[in-house]
Amino acid sequence: MDLEKRLQQPAPAAAEPGALRASDADRDRTADILRDALAEGRLTAEEHADRVEGVYRAKTMAELRPLVSDLPAAQEQPRAGFTPERAPSRPSPEAVPAVADENMVAVLSGSVRKGRWRVARRTHAYAIFGSVEIDLSEAIFEQRQVMIKAVSIFGSVEIRVPENVSLRGSGLGVLGNFEVDTLDSAEQDAPVVFVDGFAVLGSVEARAKRGKRVHDLHRRLRKHLGH
Repeated sequence: MDLEKRLQQPAPAAAEPGALRASDADRDRTADILRDALAEGRLTAEEHADRVEGVYRAKTMAELRPLVSDLPAAQEQPRAGFTPERAPSRPSPEAVPAVADENMVAVLSGSVRKGRWRVARRTHAYAIFGSVEIDLSEAIFEQRQVMIKAVSIFGSVEIRVPENVSLRGSGLGVLGNFEVDTLDSAEQDAPVVFVDGFAVLGSVEARAKRGKRVHDLHRRLRKHLGH
């Protein structure tokens, strides 16, 4: 179905969920699905361009959904009747080791982790007159609980997570800023990222990266966890 026919489909009544106004994050998520579909060969370059144009013209969820309704990523939903449990405030002792699996150190310099990489169970990040960036938005989670200990002294540690994981944090700012935006995933078996540590005359910040989601979250976790 071409773009014009998709957009000409009648929208549901205002009381229906599809009539809700779409946010920038909703449009970004839809564009991500289309980008992945292009990379996988599910869409031609022309189809992709047409649908992306429709994404940024869409004003409601009802206008966005037809643009990805024939793509597998759009069908991935939590099990019917599933009510996710609230993520714990602290990791389970058996899930996260006391010693770091990975260390990131920036002294008068910068250290960056982003793209497709395997997340360690426990990461220690130290920024001393420098900056550390940890971007988990495209990372591969092989476990449900991940701990990041962030220490910033006259520096900065910035952590970004996908929108469909849970995020917890507890830390201290001394003449500095330690800020973690709590996030609760609505998806079954979603990973939980815990952030703790402290900032002295520096900053530690952890929050979701808008429009970024782990699209194959359940399949990936089941594969690595042997389910």
